[in-house]
Amino acid sequence: MACQLPVDCLNEIFEHLEIDRSTLHSCLLVNRLWCEISVRILWRNALDFNLYFKRPSNIYSILRALIACLPNESKILLYNNDNNGIFISKPFLFNYASFCKTLSIPEISIMIDGFFKNSKILVANEIIKMFANQISSLKKLTYYHDCCNLNISFPHFPGARDLSELCCSSDLPPDFFYQLSQICHNLQSISVNFHTSSVINELKDLISSQNNLKDLDLSAFHGGSWTDIVPAITKHSHTITKLKLWSDYHITSFSFISSFSNLQELTFFFYIGFTGVFEDFIKLQYVNFSKLQILKFLCECPKPEYVLKFLENNGKNLKKFYANKYNKDLGLSIAKFCPNLKSLFIKFMYNDLDVLKTIFISCQYLESIKIWCGKSYLSVKEVFETVAIYSPSNFRELKIRHITKSDASTDDLESFFACWERRSPKKLLSFTIIEDMGYHLYYLHNSSKVIEKYENLGTIKFATIDKIKEGE
Repeated sequence: MACQLPVDCLNEIFEHLEIDRSTLHSCLLVNRLWCEISVRILWRNALDFNLYFKRPSNIYSILRALIACLPNESKILLYNNDNNGIFISKPFLFNYASFCKTLSIPEISIMIDGFFKNSKILVANEIIKMFANQISSLKKLTYYHDCCNLNISFPHFPGARDLSELCCSSDLPPDFFYQLSQICHNLQSISVNFHTSSVINELKDLISSQNNLKDLDLSAFHGGSWTDIVPAITKHSHTITKLKLWSDYHITSFSFISSFSNLQELTFFFYIGFTGVFEDFIKLQYVNFSKLQILKFLCECPKPEYVLKFLENNGKNLKKFYANKYNKDLGLSIAKFCPNLKSLFIKFMYNDLDVLKTIFISCQYLESIKIWCGKSYLSVKEVFETVAIYSPSNFRELKIRHITKSDASTDDLESFFACWERRSPKKLLSFTIIEDMGYHLYYLHNSSKVIEKYENLGTIKFATIDKIKEGE
């Protein structure tokens, strides 16, 4: 008779498979116990997905399961208002709704909109009411008013007392923020989209009432502003370790950042074309953030001289630097002031190969780099040769985005992989091509056999990734 592992052991093992959904799906078919454990994990974050990358058949399956979990009175109500056949099904094995730990109102709205035309508001409210009654411990809630286009009545939700992550817009009904402020005091992550210049007191109270806020994400577009919320934010200046600021041309002040003494990660995303957007960085360049490890400029970037001074004060502890711009002095300042850097992305121009070499020589802890190749930028062949010869011993990940057709031949690629194979100490190289405009396809078609050969040898781990998912 086969030995059955204790339930606690199986739970522990399956928890480590949370991101490996294909394996978890296979576990559903083994036996009833494995199925029970797997399905709880699979449905934990079932509603935390991007519907634009989800197949309609999968969306329908999730919606069908949610409808099946509704109480009978809700089913009858919906059936009488919109009988489109979705309710006609055999009883499901589990109450899937009770397993959910994340809830996204916009995704529910979009999901329903694709299958219900006459009663989508009613369906949305019944499903959300079901979640409020059945989820005993909600961990993440996403609610953007402008994404829903629904008059949703958010119910009393006792399971939200354990909420740790909130993503919302500032123009939600005051009652929503008031209810959360009464029961949620341990939010660790808050993300707010601001669409107006004024902020209601209920949102301010919710932010002020938190005990250990660590992660803050603020977006201000189309005339929106976070100015009104700054006093509530700065109450948490000693606990916040991660800060992201997103805005368009009408950016408001971010000078409050200087009070965040324990900041470990700082990200800016400001639209290209508005040079005045970084006026506050003139002062910020002199502030010392002794614990800062990650700095990202995802779109527009401050003037190079400001960034250079900032790196002089804060570069020593940086582990990751990302700038969607390039200046030769910036590249050299990274080599000079960021000796402990592990991950890097800046745009090297066609005549800046010496800067890349200098960074490799100076940043001996560097493990990962992302490089644009093609017209106006470094050639792929140059990158291969430089990585093979100059990259430090810890280096293990190379990401390349082809802006134009690659200049590297199959022989160049094989030579690079062969050189990597001979490295000592030997390390598996993660080699990723970022998909862009189809330029990568021709290259991959001609190089597939070489890639397969060195994957089988255990020299490389190859992948492709869409530029949007890569964050470009």
